Amino acid sequence: MTGGIKGVSFYSMRGSDKVFMRTKGGATKNQIANSPKFEGLRKQQKEFSGCAKFGSLSRYAFGGLHRLADYNLTPVLIGIGKSLMTLDTVSPVGTRDLKLTAYKAAFEGFNFNRNYPFNTVLRASPRWELDRDTLQAVVTVPRINTEIDLLNVQKLPFFRLIIVVGTISDMVYDPAINDYKPLVFKLHGASTTVTGEWNSTQTILPGHTMTAQMTDSQIALMTDDVTVLLSMAVEFGNVGFTGDPVEVQYAGCGKVLAVG
Repeated sequence: MTGGIKGVSFYSMRGSDKVFMRTKGGATKNQIANSPKFEGLRKQQKEFSGCAKFGSLSRYAFGGLHRLADYNLTPVLIGIGKSLMTLDTVSPVGTRDLKLTAYKAAFEGFNFNRNYPFNTVLRASPRWELDRDTLQAVVTVPRINTEIDLLNVQKLPFFRLIIVVGTISDMVYDPAINDYKPLVFKLHGASTTVTGEWNSTQTILPGHTMTAQMTDSQIALMTDDVTVLLSMAVEFGNVGFTGDPVEVQYAGCGKVLAVG
């Protein structure tokens, strides 16, 4: 069930088969905004606002591959932002920075799927090179025997490979606007995507390379405050209305291969 009954709200969340409930009420909006009792809460709200911006914008560094996720990525990314914020032991609470460049391992091996992670679906291991100076990635895909190397859970007739080079900027609190902002705005959640051709899920795909590179104007904006991600996905498709392959919603998986 969903909805509300006598001060209790019931709702569901993607990625879970459970029904969640929460009670309504509490302090008024005016009390939270002005009362000295809630000064600590206001600081926490300000930091949460920064983490929310980090999470909602940084997913665009995946170049749209978050559409293949089988759970809601945004709360997880917000949680990563909160963890990064705790690394700032100098700034007071309410103004702590989010610097992914201080702990890039937070995104290493980040999977977009829990039920069927990337390595269980694509069993042939790709190799890659990621160059942060040129914002270029080269992925070498080995020979794929789909009967052995591809887990086609939904038994769909087509699949394709996708790679993405994306960037995430560190975020800092700016007292002038009383809010958080990315240090390099145009590279926060920027990306370039290379999508391979559709292939039959009953074939042997020869080894090949895929190259993705961001633009010269984006390269010119690069600073030490920006983290570079290389993501890869397998997407499955079906026969569309015109007879051509079309992607099937949520049919596929992806992960972050490398962080630079």
